[in-house]
Order: sequence, then structure tokens, then C-alpha cells
Amino acid sequence: MYLIDTHTHIYDHQFSLDRNEAVQRALEAGVKMMLLPNVDASTVAPMLELHEKYPECTRVMMGLQPEEVKEDYKEVLSQMEKELGEASLASHVPQSRVAYVGVGEVGLDFYWDATYEKQQLDAFETQLDWAKQLHLPLSIHCRNAFDKMVKILEKKQDGGLRGIMHCFTGTEEEAKVYLELGFHLGLGGVTTYKNCGVKDYLPTLSLDRIVLETDAPYLAPVPCRGKRNEPAFLVHTAQKIADVLQIPIEELAEITTANVQTLFIGL
Repeated sequence: MYLIDTHTHIYDHQFSLDRNEAVQRALEAGVKMMLLPNVDASTVAPMLELHEKYPECTRVMMGLQPEEVKEDYKEVLSQMEKELGEASLASHVPQSRVAYVGVGEVGLDFYWDATYEKQQLDAFETQLDWAKQLHLPLSIHCRNAFDKMVKILEKKQDGGLRGIMHCFTGTEEEAKVYLELGFHLGLGGVTTYKNCGVKDYLPTLSLDRIVLETDAPYLAPVPCRGKRNEPAFLVHTAQKIADVLQIPIEELAEITTANVQTLFIGL
């Protein structure tokens, strides 16, 4: 079985004591590829360090997570854009380990605080432009911002945007809007929770637009809920989704892996 975790922060400090072991547990569980989205300026170095240690089973993305957008966001974005530009040149070199496969984690989040709403909106649009210019897929974070998110995506979508709506837990109507805009839905541990409504309409969704993720170290699936999440736990989410769809987990793994490979070059 070959599973791809499309969104994991296994470079996070919460794995400082057992990061290597966590990678091995993932591989043993069938999670053969892990995509690492960036968070802010401070996470670039540890993310790249992990990728350099495990180039065969990790890939990296570059972006500024919306909750980390502050007063200095333009300076941070400038540094990230430079890093992305240099890496895009390096991507043409065989066996390059620094090429970014996507722009992420980007988006909008007004759950806790809308102080920097204007800055978040600007940062999001800027990073959407990067994705179009570099022909890279996106990993998009949206929380308490659906209407504003859709308005921007509708404005920017000219056929050049593609990617994943990370940690999707919305309604069937919201799912259809994102699918019509050309995006995939990233389903993670929340999908296994009793109160998650995605399971109710999951059979109506096109399977070729679904991918799997953990968002480790957050949002561990049942039966690991409450624990630190890790890529190996992706198997539980995959099994739950396979059960809902009444298909073997191996079939789901094959479908979702193919979906990711259509989005991200070099997997």
C-alpha cells in the first residue's frame, strides 16, 4: 500500500525527541511520501533539514500560514519569494533536493483574531500569484473565512490555479464550490470524528478530487484522538474513508495517491 500524507508538519518541535522514529513508523505503515508545508520564517530551516535527511520520502512547499501574517508580512513574503525563485531554478538540476513542489501553507484564518485581516487578504493574493507564475499547486488553509476565500479564488482563477483545500471539514455546498473552482479536498483526522458531516455526503463526491492528510502534529484521527498526530496515523483516516465508501483501503490508497501525483510534479 502506498499512501501520501499531503500535509504534515513533522519538522515541528513536537517531534524533536522522536522525529526519525516517526518517519520510520510512517514508512512502515505504508505512508511512503510526506508533503511538508511551511508555516513562517522560522520553520524554513527545520523543514529543509528534514527534507535533506529524507529526500526520497519528503517534499517541501513554501508559504506563509495565515495565522502567522503580522505587520512584517511583506518582508517575510519577500524572503520567501526569493527562496522560491532560487529553488525554481534549482529544480531543473537533476537530483535537486531544494525544489519546492507547491505554495503552502497559505490562506485565510479569522477564527481567533481578525486584527490582520487586510494583511491576510493581501498575503493570500500575493501567494496565489506565485503559484500561477511558477505553475505550482497550492495548499490552502481556510477557517472562518469561506465567503472571503471564495471571492478571492473566483477573482484569481483563470485556469492557472490548482491545489488542495487543506483540512476540509465544510458542508456539501462548500465542497461543491471548491470542486467547481478546480481544487481538491484534503481529508484528515477530523473526518473520523463523530460530529464531522463530511462522511454524510462523501459518497457523492468525485473520488478523483480527494486526497489524504494528517496535519501532524495536530488533529489526530480516531482511535488516536487526543494524542500527538503523526503521519503513520494516516492509515486510520484512510480506513474510515474507505469504510464509508465501501471500498478496500488499498483501492482508496491507489486512487488518492494518483490524485496527488496529478497535482504535484516530482512525486
